[in-house]
Amino acid sequence: QVHVVESGGGLVQPGESLRLACEVSGTIHNFYFVDWYRQDPGAEREFVARVTKDNRITIADFVKGRFTISRDSAKNTVYLQMDGLQTEDTAVYYCRLQIPITSYDTWGQGTQVTVSS
Repeated sequence: QVHVVESGGGLVQPGESLRLACEVSGTIHNFYFVDWYRQDPGAEREFVARVTKDNRITIADFVKGRFTISRDSAKNTVYLQMDGLQTEDTAVYYCRLQIPITSYDTWGQGTQVTVSS
């Protein structure tokens, strides 16, 4: 089975940047896409960004212009570059891998991002 593992979270001040990484174990031959979600305690998990195997990108409106998503196929890793972080961006960030043709759907364990002065 293919798994995903997030890394790169931490504590930063408002205005600073972080880059999260989602490492995908193994090689996937089918079409797939990788999403980033985030969740605050007591809130619903919300979609942040997506990149597909053929590099089509979707970014949620509330982070557009500040967050970018990219994929390094050589490293089997998807990155979420977060610039201009705000206190409202504080959340646990999750990586999700979906392979539609097999209905495979897996989440990582999450990485905490805290933005505070």
